[in-house]
Amino acid sequence: MNRFIAALPMYDWPEARAETDAEWARLRDAFRAAGIDAPEHLARQNADMPPVPGGIRDGEGNVIAPDPATLPPDEFDLPTLWRHPDLLFAQACWGPMELGLARHVRVVGQPDYSAFEGGQGELYSSVLLMRAEEPSDLNIPVHGSSRLPLDLIRSKRLAYNSDDSMSGIIALTRDLAAMGESLDVFSQRLETGGHRRSIVAVAEGKADVCAADCRSWAMARRFEPASGRLRVVGWTGLRKGLPIIAARGAPHYSVPL
Repeated sequence: MNRFIAALPMYDWPEARAETDAEWARLRDAFRAAGIDAPEHLARQNADMPPVPGGIRDGEGNVIAPDPATLPPDEFDLPTLWRHPDLLFAQACWGPMELGLARHVRVVGQPDYSAFEGGQGELYSSVLLMRAEEPSDLNIPVHGSSRLPLDLIRSKRLAYNSDDSMSGIIALTRDLAAMGESLDVFSQRLETGGHRRSIVAVAEGKADVCAADCRSWAMARRFEPASGRLRVVGWTGLRKGLPIIAARGAPHYSVPL
């Protein structure tokens, strides 16, 4: 059994599972060619993480995450994954990194977003989406800097994935602040648990607007029928894309991302 674990959870939609596995197979082979015993398969649930009796601890002995064996086996607790001492390779988010995760991990790389509208190398923008009440030719093209339509979004209901998401709410909060506004521009905020769920919530009328990173929006246009009922009304400014992280005790390496 391999000592290390790896995960690519951020874009691992069910419809793209084969693509994610192929991406990991390429990376796994590169690790093994470098002499690192990378796991055969990705971790996708708590049961895939090795137990850590007594909980995961930092260098001072403080418990910073539970023993994965104590969690529901078929769920996937990302804060525990990110802090696991056997983590070799995983996508994370700069929101949790800013909120303390960075103290416990090492950043080993950044993905390239150039293949997606709204991406420029290691940088990406989040797209702002509302229901398509008008033809799609009203879509706002990506510009690189923040383009938030205050008249359209004021007093509307915002759907977002989680409070610690850079792409779903933190970037939007900071761009609004630069305009002298705040999240109070929205009448309500609905936490959905994921970008896809936010997109569906807007399409179904449970919310009026959401923000999603440009790669998630590209995936939604491929796989989520509800995306066809939305239109682009704005963009956040460019920010660093997802960090690739490893446990501080993991071997140092350089593999092609």
